Amino acid sequence: MFIQTESTPNPATLKFLPGQTVLELGTADFPNAEAAQKSPLARRIFATGGVAGVFFGTDFVTVTKAEGVEWDHVKPAILGAIMEHYQSGAAVIEGEGAAGGHAEHSGEDGDIVRQIKELLDTRVRPAVAQDGGDITFHGFDRGVVYLHMQGACAGCPSSTLTLKMGIENLLRHYIPEVLEVRPVAA
Repeated sequence: MFIQTESTPNPATLKFLPGQTVLELGTADFPNAEAAQKSPLARRIFATGGVAGVFFGTDFVTVTKAEGVEWDHVKPAILGAIMEHYQSGAAVIEGEGAAGGHAEHSGEDGDIVRQIKELLDTRVRPAVAQDGGDITFHGFDRGVVYLHMQGACAGCPSSTLTLKMGIENLLRHYIPEVLEVRPVAA
């Protein structure tokens, strides 16, 4: 098994490509070791030490290193953990599968929210997935779109620029009701 790695715009995050499906559908975010209890793969990665977060996409694993840790020290152990996991035949996530979707929204803004989600799914999420992350809809209230950033996008130095200059401009261009985009914590 050969696992490729790619850098991301977030220097604390690396994208690992195992050459196999990681998740059939959606994404899964493990911002800490406690959140990883349902995932044998995420548990193995956290157990290597020096790992602050793990995120799964359909064909990639994004790992965020802890502050003060060098990639040269943790990358070989993470590669080994991913390889061991796939050789073991264990499930990536036990029980329920990944979620990683948009938050539900009901109300008079339903048509606007549907348009926002469609633009996020067709224009934004594929681009940020290439960088090892995901952005999901969290809410819409009085012209403000609330988005949740995961994986490489969470804590990325350029995430504010991506939100304001990229996503906000895109949504405002297509949907005049959108006035602003703001990030939310999980």
